[in-house]
Amino acid sequence: MKLKVMILASALALGACEANVSVEATETDTEASVDNAKLAEVLDAELRAEDKARDAFRNPAETLAFFQVEPSHTVIEYAPGGGWYTRILAPYVADEGQYVGVGFGPDAAASLGEAFVERVKEGAATFSQRQAESTGIAAEKLPYYFTSAIPDEMEGTVDRVLIMRMMHNLKRWGVADAEIEGLFAALKPGGMLGVVQHRAKAEAADEYVDGNKGYLKQDEMIAFFEGKGFELVETSEINANPNDTADYDDGVWTLPPSFAKGDQDREKYAAIGESDRMTLLFRKPA
Repeated sequence: MKLKVMILASALALGACEANVSVEATETDTEASVDNAKLAEVLDAELRAEDKARDAFRNPAETLAFFQVEPSHTVIEYAPGGGWYTRILAPYVADEGQYVGVGFGPDAAASLGEAFVERVKEGAATFSQRQAESTGIAAEKLPYYFTSAIPDEMEGTVDRVLIMRMMHNLKRWGVADAEIEGLFAALKPGGMLGVVQHRAKAEAADEYVDGNKGYLKQDEMIAFFEGKGFELVETSEINANPNDTADYDDGVWTLPPSFAKGDQDREKYAAIGESDRMTLLFRKPA
């Protein structure tokens, strides 16, 4: 079914922009069966009561529509962390599709120290149960795998892979190549990968965009994924914030919600809002 999806800041009345953030409208023709009514129901669910405060900056309705995520899809959420997007994706695909959490394994994190490795192990071991408790979905329906240990039977079967604000970490930790190659293998031919990432200015110095400040250049991100065999489908300004100068000494963490400088100039950074973000959609060739 051909569906024209209008990706607007006001879509589903959930993406209204705050803190002087300007978001441009984008229109895309897709063949996806995005269930806007179901997505709206999930986004308004009580379990997201605390999460909703960030909807104005993360624009989940518009973002998932742009990524053409359908309820029947098998969806990998890469590095789900505390589960902000998990509490949207898992209920959205629970009845017809399959949610899968995937992240980098202890071996990939070894250079970050023993304490970090232990946190990786603990997070992986407890993820399914923690998210089951927060979503009400059975833990066995919320599997979690390290990228290097995705089951053989899953390879070539995944409809969507979503990577939300994580590429800077993979770059600075030196694990981007192996992780993206593993995710590429998991996708079915024609499957798509969506990326949301803090965006550096095109003129930013190379040393500012090595991942340690949180910001990466959009053209370099596109080139990286194309170098891994992906085809660029489309870019979007859904998660753009032109008020973000992206040049802070403390990097992206200067802005909310981190406020790395504490109370220093807090009102100034709150008025800027969360980071300017690129939104990219790639396809694994059929």
